[in-house]
Amino acid sequence: MSITFFRRLSGIVSRLILGVSLWFTAPAAFAAYGLNFQKPVTPIGHKLLELHNLILIICVVIFVIVFGFMFYSIFAHRKSRGHKAAQFHENTTLEVVWTVIPFVILVSMALPSTATLIEMDDTSKSDLTVKITGYQWKWKYDYPDHDFGYFSSLSTPRDQIENKATKGEHYLLQVDNPIVLPVGKKVRLLVTANDVIHSWWVPQLGTKKDAIPGFINEIWTRIDEPGIYRGQCAELCGKDHGYMPIVVTAVSAEDFTKWVAAQKDKAAADSAGGAKTWSKDDLMEKGKKVYATTCAACHGANGEGVGPFPKMIGSKIANGPLADHMNIVMHGKAGTAMQAFAAQLSDTDLAAVVTFERNGFGNKAGDTVQPSQVKALRK
Repeated sequence: MSITFFRRLSGIVSRLILGVSLWFTAPAAFAAYGLNFQKPVTPIGHKLLELHNLILIICVVIFVIVFGFMFYSIFAHRKSRGHKAAQFHENTTLEVVWTVIPFVILVSMALPSTATLIEMDDTSKSDLTVKITGYQWKWKYDYPDHDFGYFSSLSTPRDQIENKATKGEHYLLQVDNPIVLPVGKKVRLLVTANDVIHSWWVPQLGTKKDAIPGFINEIWTRIDEPGIYRGQCAELCGKDHGYMPIVVTAVSAEDFTKWVAAQKDKAAADSAGGAKTWSKDDLMEKGKKVYATTCAACHGANGEGVGPFPKMIGSKIANGPLADHMNIVMHGKAGTAMQAFAAQLSDTDLAAVVTFERNGFGNKAGDTVQPSQVKALRK
Protein backbone atom coordinates (compact mmCIF):
# COMPACT_ATOMS: atom_id res chain seq x y z
CA MET A 1 0.00 0.00 0.00
CA SER A 2 2.73 2.46 0.99
CA ILE A 3 4.79 1.66 -2.14
CA THR A 4 1.78 2.42 -4.37
CA PHE A 5 1.22 5.68 -2.51
CA PHE A 6 4.82 6.74 -3.04
CA ARG A 7 4.61 5.91 -6.75
CA ARG A 8 1.52 8.07 -7.10
CA LEU A 9 3.12 10.89 -5.11
CA SER A 10 6.24 10.66 -7.27
CA GLY A 11 4.13 10.96 -10.43
CA ILE A 12 2.32 14.03 -9.08
CA VAL A 13 5.62 15.69 -8.11
CA SER A 14 7.13 14.94 -11.52
CA ARG A 15 4.19 16.52 -13.32
CA LEU A 16 4.30 19.58 -11.05
CA ILE A 17 8.02 20.07 -11.60
CA LEU A 18 7.57 19.66 -15.37
CA GLY A 19 4.74 22.19 -15.44
CA VAL A 20 6.62 24.71 -13.32
CA SER A 21 9.75 24.23 -15.42
CA LEU A 22 7.79 24.99 -18.57
CA TRP A 23 6.36 28.05 -16.86
CA PHE A 24 9.86 29.20 -15.95
CA THR A 25 11.45 28.57 -19.34
CA ALA A 26 8.58 29.70 -21.59
CA PRO A 27 6.84 32.60 -19.84
CA ALA A 28 5.75 34.24 -23.08
CA ALA A 29 3.85 31.13 -24.17
CA PHE A 30 2.06 30.86 -20.85
CA ALA A 31 1.30 34.57 -20.86
CA ALA A 32 -0.62 34.06 -24.07
CA TYR A 33 -2.96 31.73 -22.17
CA GLY A 34 -3.52 34.25 -19.39
CA LEU A 35 -1.76 32.06 -16.80
CA ASN A 36 1.21 34.30 -16.20
CA PHE A 37 2.39 37.91 -16.36
CA GLN A 38 1.89 39.93 -19.50
CA LYS A 39 4.88 39.67 -21.82
CA PRO A 40 7.57 41.96 -20.35
CA VAL A 41 9.30 44.44 -22.67
CA THR A 42 11.82 46.01 -20.28
CA PRO A 43 14.84 44.66 -18.36
CA ILE A 44 13.07 45.19 -15.04
CA GLY A 45 9.94 43.48 -16.37
CA HIS A 46 11.97 40.40 -17.33
CA LYS A 47 13.68 40.29 -13.93
CA LEU A 48 10.38 40.59 -12.09
CA LEU A 49 8.96 37.67 -14.08
CA GLU A 50 12.06 35.54 -13.44
CA LEU A 51 11.95 36.41 -9.74
CA HIS A 52 8.25 35.58 -9.56
CA ASN A 53 8.80 32.21 -11.24
CA LEU A 54 11.81 31.35 -9.05
CA ILE A 55 9.91 32.03 -5.83
CA LEU A 56 6.86 30.20 -7.17
CA ILE A 57 9.00 27.11 -7.80
CA ILE A 58 10.40 27.27 -4.27
CA CYS A 59 6.88 27.60 -2.85
CA VAL A 60 5.58 24.67 -4.92
CA VAL A 61 8.49 22.43 -3.88
CA ILE A 62 7.95 23.30 -0.20
CA PHE A 63 4.22 22.66 -0.57
CA VAL A 64 4.75 19.25 -2.18
CA ILE A 65 7.33 18.12 0.39
CA VAL A 66 5.49 19.32 3.48
CA PHE A 67 2.00 18.23 2.47
CA GLY A 68 3.34 15.03 0.92
CA PHE A 69 4.89 13.93 4.22
CA MET A 70 1.84 15.13 6.13
CA PHE A 71 -0.65 13.23 3.98
CA TYR A 72 1.55 10.14 3.97
CA SER A 73 1.88 10.23 7.75
CA ILE A 74 -1.87 10.64 8.21
CA PHE A 75 -2.56 7.76 5.83
CA ALA A 76 0.19 5.27 6.70
CA HIS A 77 0.33 5.85 10.46
CA ARG A 78 -3.33 6.22 11.31
CA LYS A 79 -4.69 4.92 14.58
CA SER A 80 -6.91 2.32 12.89
CA ARG A 81 -3.75 0.50 11.80
CA GLY A 82 -2.49 0.31 15.37
CA HIS A 83 0.12 3.07 15.20
CA LYS A 84 0.84 5.17 18.28
CA ALA A 85 2.30 8.66 18.26
CA ALA A 86 6.01 8.79 19.08
CA GLN A 87 7.19 11.04 21.87
CA PHE A 88 10.48 12.97 21.66
CA HIS A 89 11.75 16.18 23.26
CA GLU A 90 14.83 18.41 23.16
CA ASN A 91 16.25 16.94 19.96
CA THR A 92 19.09 19.37 19.23
CA THR A 93 19.77 17.98 15.76
CA LEU A 94 16.15 18.38 14.72
CA GLU A 95 16.02 21.91 16.14
CA VAL A 96 19.10 22.90 14.13
CA VAL A 97 17.76 21.32 10.93
CA TRP A 98 14.37 23.02 10.99
CA THR A 99 16.05 26.35 11.76
CA VAL A 100 18.84 26.17 9.17
CA ILE A 101 16.69 24.97 6.26
CA PRO A 102 14.16 27.86 6.41
CA PHE A 103 17.06 30.30 6.86
CA VAL A 104 18.77 29.01 3.72
CA ILE A 105 15.46 29.19 1.79
CA LEU A 106 14.81 32.78 2.91
CA VAL A 107 18.34 33.87 1.98
CA SER A 108 18.02 32.26 -1.45
CA MET A 109 14.85 34.29 -1.99
CA ALA A 110 16.12 37.52 -0.42
CA LEU A 111 19.33 37.85 -2.46
CA PRO A 112 17.76 38.06 -5.95
CA SER A 113 14.83 40.08 -4.58
CA THR A 114 17.12 42.68 -3.01
CA ALA A 115 19.26 42.92 -6.14
CA THR A 116 16.15 43.54 -8.26
CA LEU A 117 14.78 46.18 -5.86
CA ILE A 118 18.10 48.03 -5.84
CA GLU A 119 18.21 48.02 -9.63
CA MET A 120 14.62 49.30 -9.84
CA ASP A 121 15.58 52.36 -7.78
CA ASP A 122 18.72 53.20 -9.76
CA THR A 123 17.60 56.13 -11.91
CA SER A 124 21.13 57.37 -12.60
CA LYS A 125 22.51 57.92 -16.10
CA SER A 126 19.06 58.38 -17.63
CA ASP A 127 18.63 59.67 -21.18
CA LEU A 128 15.26 61.35 -20.65
CA THR A 129 13.15 62.60 -17.74
CA VAL A 130 9.35 62.64 -17.70
CA LYS A 131 7.29 64.03 -14.82
CA ILE A 132 3.99 62.22 -14.23
CA THR A 133 1.27 63.91 -12.17
CA GLY A 134 -1.95 62.17 -11.19
CA TYR A 135 -5.24 64.07 -11.14
CA GLN A 136 -8.79 62.90 -10.56
CA TRP A 137 -9.12 61.32 -13.10
CA LYS A 138 -6.36 61.90 -15.61
CA TRP A 139 -2.59 62.01 -15.94
CA LYS A 140 -0.35 64.91 -16.85
CA TYR A 141 2.95 64.22 -18.63
CA ASP A 142 5.64 66.90 -18.56
CA TYR A 143 8.86 66.64 -20.57
CA PRO A 144 11.18 69.10 -18.77
CA ASP A 145 14.04 68.28 -21.15
CA HIS A 146 11.91 69.59 -24.02
CA ASP A 147 9.81 72.21 -22.19
CA PHE A 148 6.27 70.99 -22.91
CA GLY A 149 3.55 68.91 -21.29
CA TYR A 150 -0.04 67.77 -21.74
CA PHE A 151 -2.92 65.91 -20.09
CA SER A 152 -3.98 62.35 -20.90
CA SER A 153 -7.64 61.46 -20.31
CA LEU A 154 -9.92 58.49 -20.88
CA SER A 155 -11.28 58.45 -24.45
CA THR A 156 -13.61 55.44 -24.26
CA PRO A 157 -16.98 56.69 -25.59
CA ARG A 158 -19.58 57.38 -22.89
CA ASP A 159 -22.08 55.22 -24.79
CA GLN A 160 -19.86 52.18 -24.10
CA ILE A 161 -19.53 53.06 -20.43
CA GLU A 162 -23.30 53.46 -20.12
CA ASN A 163 -23.95 50.19 -22.00
CA LYS A 164 -25.58 51.96 -24.92
CA ALA A 165 -23.00 50.65 -27.39
CA THR A 166 -20.87 47.52 -27.80
CA LYS A 167 -17.70 47.73 -25.76
CA GLY A 168 -14.50 48.06 -27.78
CA GLU A 169 -11.40 45.89 -27.63
CA HIS A 170 -9.62 48.33 -25.30
CA TYR A 171 -12.60 49.29 -23.18
CA LEU A 172 -11.54 51.76 -20.45
CA LEU A 173 -7.95 51.47 -21.68
CA GLN A 174 -8.06 54.21 -24.33
CA VAL A 175 -6.74 57.75 -23.92
CA ASP A 176 -6.70 60.88 -26.03
CA ASN A 177 -2.99 61.65 -25.51
CA PRO A 178 -0.72 58.68 -24.67
CA ILE A 179 2.70 59.12 -23.13
CA VAL A 180 5.33 58.66 -25.85
CA LEU A 181 8.76 57.21 -25.01
CA PRO A 182 11.77 56.30 -27.16
CA VAL A 183 12.83 52.68 -27.48
CA GLY A 184 16.25 51.71 -26.11
CA LYS A 185 16.59 54.83 -23.91
CA LYS A 186 16.67 54.89 -20.13
CA VAL A 187 13.75 57.08 -19.05
CA ARG A 188 13.59 58.51 -15.53
CA LEU A 189 10.00 58.88 -14.33
CA LEU A 190 9.16 61.37 -11.58
CA VAL A 191 5.77 60.46 -10.13
CA THR A 192 3.57 62.73 -7.99
CA ALA A 193 -0.09 63.75 -7.60
CA ASN A 194 -2.13 66.93 -7.43
CA ASP A 195 -5.04 65.85 -5.23
CA VAL A 196 -5.18 62.32 -3.76
CA ILE A 197 -2.93 59.26 -3.91
CA HIS A 198 -2.77 57.59 -7.32
CA SER A 199 -0.50 54.82 -8.64
CA TRP A 200 1.09 54.70 -12.10
CA TRP A 201 1.16 51.05 -13.21
CA VAL A 202 2.02 49.50 -16.58
CA PRO A 203 2.43 45.70 -16.20
CA GLN A 204 4.48 45.04 -19.36
CA LEU A 205 7.00 47.70 -18.37
CA GLY A 206 7.37 46.30 -14.86
CA THR A 207 6.70 49.79 -13.46
CA LYS A 208 4.39 50.67 -10.59
CA LYS A 209 4.87 53.72 -8.41
CA ASP A 210 2.56 55.56 -6.04
CA ALA A 211 1.76 59.17 -6.91
CA ILE A 212 1.51 61.05 -3.60
CA PRO A 213 0.60 64.75 -3.23
CA GLY A 214 3.57 66.75 -1.98
CA PHE A 215 6.10 63.99 -2.73
CA ILE A 216 8.04 63.00 -5.84
CA ASN A 217 8.82 59.31 -6.27
CA GLU A 218 11.26 58.00 -8.85
CA ILE A 219 11.35 54.96 -11.09
CA TRP A 220 12.87 54.21 -14.47
CA THR A 221 12.19 52.15 -17.54
CA ARG A 222 13.88 51.18 -20.79
CA ILE A 223 11.55 49.72 -23.39
CA ASP A 224 13.05 47.12 -25.72
CA GLU A 225 10.31 46.85 -28.33
CA PRO A 226 8.20 49.47 -30.15
CA GLY A 227 4.50 49.12 -29.43
CA ILE A 228 1.55 50.22 -27.35
CA TYR A 229 1.44 49.19 -23.69
CA ARG A 230 -1.54 49.76 -21.43
CA GLY A 231 -1.99 50.15 -17.70
CA GLN A 232 -4.21 51.75 -15.09
CA CYS A 233 -4.19 53.67 -11.86
CA ALA A 234 -3.63 50.96 -9.25
CA GLU A 235 -4.81 53.01 -6.27
CA LEU A 236 -8.41 53.44 -5.10
CA CYS A 237 -8.45 57.20 -5.74
CA GLY A 238 -12.18 57.91 -5.55
CA LYS A 239 -15.23 57.84 -7.80
CA ASP A 240 -14.36 56.82 -11.38
CA HIS A 241 -11.05 55.38 -10.13
CA GLY A 242 -11.21 52.86 -12.98
CA TYR A 243 -11.53 55.63 -15.55
CA MET A 244 -7.93 56.90 -15.56
CA PRO A 245 -6.02 54.48 -17.80
CA ILE A 246 -2.42 54.72 -18.96
CA VAL A 247 -1.29 54.19 -22.54
CA VAL A 248 2.41 54.15 -23.39
CA THR A 249 3.47 54.41 -27.02
CA ALA A 250 7.06 53.28 -27.57
CA VAL A 251 8.65 54.53 -30.79
CA SER A 252 12.10 54.66 -32.34
CA ALA A 253 14.49 57.47 -31.43
CA GLU A 254 13.93 59.08 -34.83
CA ASP A 255 10.15 58.99 -34.51
CA PHE A 256 10.41 60.34 -30.96
CA THR A 257 12.39 63.34 -32.21
CA LYS A 258 9.71 64.03 -34.83
CA TRP A 259 6.96 63.68 -32.22
CA VAL A 260 8.70 66.17 -29.89
CA ALA A 261 8.89 68.69 -32.75
CA ALA A 262 5.19 68.19 -33.49
CA GLN A 263 4.29 68.70 -29.82
CA LYS A 264 6.22 71.96 -29.69
CA ASP A 265 4.41 73.16 -32.81
CA LYS A 266 1.09 72.21 -31.21
CA ALA A 267 1.98 74.09 -28.01
CA ALA A 268 2.83 77.15 -30.08
CA ALA A 269 -0.48 76.88 -31.94
CA ASP A 270 -2.39 76.57 -28.67
CA SER A 271 -0.64 79.65 -27.37
CA ALA A 272 -1.58 81.55 -30.52
CA GLY A 273 -5.16 80.35 -30.16
CA GLY A 274 -5.33 81.94 -26.74
CA ALA A 275 -4.66 85.34 -28.27
CA LYS A 276 -7.30 85.30 -31.00
CA THR A 277 -11.02 86.00 -30.88
CA TRP A 278 -13.11 82.86 -31.36
CA SER A 279 -16.54 82.62 -32.92
CA LYS A 280 -19.38 81.20 -30.84
CA ASP A 281 -19.64 78.14 -33.12
CA ASP A 282 -15.93 77.36 -32.77
CA LEU A 283 -16.10 77.77 -28.99
CA MET A 284 -19.12 75.46 -28.81
CA GLU A 285 -17.42 72.80 -30.93
CA LYS A 286 -14.23 72.86 -28.85
CA GLY A 287 -16.14 73.17 -25.59
CA LYS A 288 -18.12 70.03 -26.36
CA LYS A 289 -14.87 68.03 -26.63
CA VAL A 290 -13.46 69.52 -23.42
CA TYR A 291 -16.72 68.81 -21.57
CA ALA A 292 -16.71 65.16 -22.74
CA THR A 293 -13.23 64.48 -21.33
CA THR A 294 -13.35 66.72 -18.27
CA CYS A 295 -16.91 67.23 -17.02
CA ALA A 296 -19.10 64.40 -18.32
CA ALA A 297 -18.03 61.87 -15.68
CA CYS A 298 -19.81 63.88 -12.97
CA HIS A 299 -22.35 66.06 -14.79
CA GLY A 300 -23.39 63.45 -17.37
CA ALA A 301 -22.67 63.18 -21.07
CA ASN A 302 -25.95 64.94 -21.83
CA GLY A 303 -25.86 67.27 -18.84
CA GLU A 304 -28.31 65.14 -16.87
CA GLY A 305 -26.06 64.74 -13.81
CA VAL A 306 -24.63 61.55 -12.34
CA GLY A 307 -25.71 60.41 -8.86
CA PRO A 308 -25.28 63.25 -6.35
CA PHE A 309 -23.61 65.54 -8.91
CA PRO A 310 -25.76 68.42 -10.20
CA LYS A 311 -27.31 68.66 -13.65
CA MET A 312 -26.06 71.11 -16.24
CA ILE A 313 -29.55 71.23 -17.71
CA GLY A 314 -31.17 74.32 -16.25
CA SER A 315 -28.22 74.82 -13.91
CA LYS A 316 -28.35 78.00 -11.80
CA ILE A 317 -24.60 78.37 -12.27
CA ALA A 318 -24.68 77.92 -16.06
CA ASN A 319 -27.63 80.30 -16.39
CA GLY A 320 -26.49 82.75 -13.75
CA PRO A 321 -23.84 85.47 -13.63
CA LEU A 322 -20.84 84.70 -15.84
CA ALA A 323 -18.37 85.68 -13.11
CA ASP A 324 -19.78 83.05 -10.73
CA HIS A 325 -19.62 80.39 -13.42
CA MET A 326 -16.02 81.23 -14.29
CA ASN A 327 -15.03 81.25 -10.63
CA ILE A 328 -16.37 77.78 -9.82
CA VAL A 329 -14.89 76.20 -12.96
CA MET A 330 -11.47 77.77 -12.43
CA HIS A 331 -11.22 77.50 -8.64
CA GLY A 332 -13.60 74.68 -7.72
CA LYS A 333 -15.81 74.51 -4.65
CA ALA A 334 -14.42 73.67 -1.24
CA GLY A 335 -15.89 70.64 0.50
CA THR A 336 -17.19 69.09 -2.73
CA ALA A 337 -15.85 66.99 -5.58
CA MET A 338 -15.81 70.04 -7.84
CA GLN A 339 -12.17 70.47 -8.76
CA ALA A 340 -10.26 73.62 -9.65
CA PHE A 341 -9.51 73.46 -13.38
CA ALA A 342 -7.47 76.65 -13.68
CA ALA A 343 -4.22 74.65 -13.56
CA GLN A 344 -5.54 71.77 -15.67
CA LEU A 345 -7.04 73.55 -18.67
CA SER A 346 -5.67 76.21 -21.00
CA ASP A 347 -7.27 79.63 -21.41
CA THR A 348 -8.86 78.45 -24.65
CA ASP A 349 -10.22 75.24 -23.13
CA LEU A 350 -11.70 77.08 -20.16
CA ALA A 351 -13.33 79.67 -22.37
CA ALA A 352 -14.74 77.00 -24.66
CA VAL A 353 -16.16 74.71 -21.96
CA VAL A 354 -17.83 77.56 -20.06
CA THR A 355 -19.34 78.84 -23.32
CA PHE A 356 -20.58 75.32 -24.12
CA GLU A 357 -22.15 74.85 -20.67
CA ARG A 358 -23.95 78.20 -20.87
CA ASN A 359 -25.35 77.56 -24.34
CA GLY A 360 -25.69 73.77 -24.49
CA PHE A 361 -28.15 71.33 -22.89
CA GLY A 362 -30.98 73.80 -23.51
CA ASN A 363 -29.31 76.54 -21.44
CA LYS A 364 -29.79 79.98 -22.96
CA ALA A 365 -27.37 82.33 -21.23
CA GLY A 366 -26.44 83.52 -24.71
CA ASP A 367 -23.03 84.92 -23.82
CA THR A 368 -19.57 83.67 -24.80
CA VAL A 369 -16.18 83.68 -23.13
CA GLN A 370 -12.93 84.52 -24.92
CA PRO A 371 -9.50 83.15 -23.90
CA SER A 372 -8.37 86.71 -23.20
CA GLN A 373 -11.02 86.98 -20.48
CA VAL A 374 -9.74 83.83 -18.80
CA LYS A 375 -6.17 85.08 -19.02
CA ALA A 376 -7.21 88.31 -17.28
CA LEU A 377 -8.80 86.34 -14.43
CA ARG A 378 -5.57 84.42 -13.82
CA LYS A 379 -3.73 87.61 -12.85
